[in-house]
Amino acid sequence: MLPITEVAAKIGLFPEDLELYGKYKAKISEEALARLEQKADGKLILVTAVNPTPAGEGKTTVTVGLGQAMAKAGKKAVIALREPSLGPVFGVKGGAAGGGYAQVLPMEDINLHFTGDMHAVTSANNLLCAMLDNSLQQKNPLQIDPRRVLIARSMDMNDRALRHINIGLGGKANGVPREDGFVISVASEVMAILCLASDPEDLKRRLGNVLVAYSYGGEPIFARDLKAQGAMAALLKDAIKPNLAQTLENTPAFMHGGPFANIAHGCNSVRATGLALKTADYVITEAGFGSDLGGEKFLDIKCRLAGFRPAAAVLVVTARALKYNGGANKTRLSEENLPALSAGLCNLEAHIDNLRGFGLPVVVAVNRFECDTAPELEAMAECCRQKGADFAPCEVFAKGGEGGLELAQKVSEACEKENHFAPVYDLNHTIEEKIEAVAKRVYGASGVNYTPAARKQLVEIRAAGGETLPVCLAKTQYSLSDDPAKLGRPKNFTVTVRELWLRNGAGFVTALLGDIMTMPGLPVSPAAERIDVARGKITGLF
Repeated sequence: MLPITEVAAKIGLFPEDLELYGKYKAKISEEALARLEQKADGKLILVTAVNPTPAGEGKTTVTVGLGQAMAKAGKKAVIALREPSLGPVFGVKGGAAGGGYAQVLPMEDINLHFTGDMHAVTSANNLLCAMLDNSLQQKNPLQIDPRRVLIARSMDMNDRALRHINIGLGGKANGVPREDGFVISVASEVMAILCLASDPEDLKRRLGNVLVAYSYGGEPIFARDLKAQGAMAALLKDAIKPNLAQTLENTPAFMHGGPFANIAHGCNSVRATGLALKTADYVITEAGFGSDLGGEKFLDIKCRLAGFRPAAAVLVVTARALKYNGGANKTRLSEENLPALSAGLCNLEAHIDNLRGFGLPVVVAVNRFECDTAPELEAMAECCRQKGADFAPCEVFAKGGEGGLELAQKVSEACEKENHFAPVYDLNHTIEEKIEAVAKRVYGASGVNYTPAARKQLVEIRAAGGETLPVCLAKTQYSLSDDPAKLGRPKNFTVTVRELWLRNGAGFVTALLGDIMTMPGLPVSPAAERIDVARGKITGLF
């Protein structure tokens, strides 16, 4: 690793622009952000993927490797990523800072506490919850109905036992009894606000706009009514500043914010992406899971709210993901299986169609695994040719930037192609029309159903002024539908909106589809079992 001051110098940042967190990590000062604001933007490249297998397909690795390859090809490139959540780090996948020779460093720090942003989000969220419960305890001056509290506590860890709990038990001194629950911190509205706020004042305004409850008379109660926004903003004073790290090849990498894409909006912060655009000619950013989740939310929510205009999209695919979508057993995805891969190619086609539906040039990046065979790679290449999509193999895990040079060339060329970027819905459409547009045009659904509870929530959200906001659909990542068992490119299906939440501070309406949970659980064999430390060296985070 280079000292972070040297990495920063590559993109025009001075030592006084940095707030150092040791030798290899730094936050960028408000003064630097203000100074760079007048500079022209570089080209923004979205990296997304097909529907993954439960183990993930290396999208972050490809993002990092593409940034390294761009730099190796002599281009001024910067990477903009989310920070890993401790949930998947100790849950299913282990670390989330890339892999092999395409990693962001210092990997252990990034995957664990980094610069404390996740903890700050958790603390700010839980401060708001504590102030609400204190208001209930102190004679309830706002007349909060404890049965209609909307804000949930949070922690950045998978813990299914906390999804639904009772609090305030043990007598009058211990609070007002009511039902409560936890969401994982990366699914909280505070995390969404951190990632969508343009500056500290906008952050405080958005925090004050969080809808926390309804009164006995049915009136909405906001965080500003509890006078909580100032203290919450104080906890987030440093967290709102983007973090700078580096790849194995010393390519600058901004890592900031970490909302999940299946249950939140799945993109790194507006501030980090905006800063990257001011400091580089090419900015490679990743949105979580597939084009139907993080990709759609990046394009319909983040780009719309921040005024970003992407130049091209990279679609990551693996042979094993297509075999999984074609019906192969997930324990045998390393075996050649051309019938399953051929059956799963419809999933690749759907994601190419999705990105083209946004008007973007598309480059398909095949993240190669050692077990991939020549016939499997040729089948994927032929599918791309038939769909008119650019195609490049990617070996950045094994070779670093050198293994992504062909991909970098194709992406550079795509950035110069005609671009007709547009979201899939207009903000003046109704909430139902927006949800239907995403469900039909992106998922391929034939229709949308609503539970009675969701119908009732629609009325309340309209009354609170949420009709003109974008929508954030939360669903399974394993299928284009809301049913994880429907693989490939399902047809003639409907999706069911179970609940609707007004995320008034973040500035969107969340729709929960199917059985999706906002507090994940640990698997049978969590990654935490394989993580250890001995003589100061951490192992098992990959």
